Amino acid sequence: MTAAPQPLAGRTIFVTGASSGLGARFVRQFSAAGAAVVAGARRMAALQALVEEVSSGGGRACAVPVDVTDEASVMAAFDAAEAAIGPIDSLVANAGINIRGLALDMPVDDFDRIMAVNLRGAFITARVAARRLIARGDAQRGRVLLVSSIGATRIIAGSSAYCASKGGIDALGRNLAREWARHGINVNMIAPGFIRTDINAAWFDEEGGRKQLARFPRRRLLEADQLDAIAIHLLSDAASGITGSSFVIDDGQTL
Repeated sequence: MTAAPQPLAGRTIFVTGASSGLGARFVRQFSAAGAAVVAGARRMAALQALVEEVSSGGGRACAVPVDVTDEASVMAAFDAAEAAIGPIDSLVANAGINIRGLALDMPVDDFDRIMAVNLRGAFITARVAARRLIARGDAQRGRVLLVSSIGATRIIAGSSAYCASKGGIDALGRNLAREWARHGINVNMIAPGFIRTDINAAWFDEEGGRKQLARFPRRRLLEADQLDAIAIHLLSDAASGITGSSFVIDDGQTL
């Protein structure tokens, strides 16, 4: 029997927002592709269960608590991860929240919370990762993958703050890619369409969500596994020539 290809063999990848949803899936898929994986989030019980699952399947993984809005917490998480599993060469900034509400009604505190997690958190974690890569002198293999959304360029009703944060992710990623290009660090973005996750599951069970789904060309949600191949490729050695790019994966939802 031919062994499964492992395009991420030799890599150590830190995934934020890893306690559920896309983050947890990324941890599983990156491990299956040969990487050692750090699962970071605030819910340690969920992270520990995920790490035990990966380890029982023969993978290398560790769990670290992290609040991506707090630079000290992010630095401590990288310290703990590197002590447990070794130097980190790749980051997936996946942590994100949404609080639905019309702009005229949304409390400013809710706007600030969304920006703090989605945009500030991506900035902090990417910068901590890049500084360490540069200080170690092995930035040429560095990979940063920021999780954006089709909301970065499309209107999502009742989600102006979320869309603004994801538009910021795209702008941030392009600028970081330019700043860090000569160090060798690649920075890219993936912009998924609507996938059933903890953030939106309740909406798609409501009448408004079902009507929205019926307007998609294929009348369905994107399946999470459609992100696996592009995420793995962008973190691999094969993607050495790709930086500053955003990839929309949405099953045609924006057509």
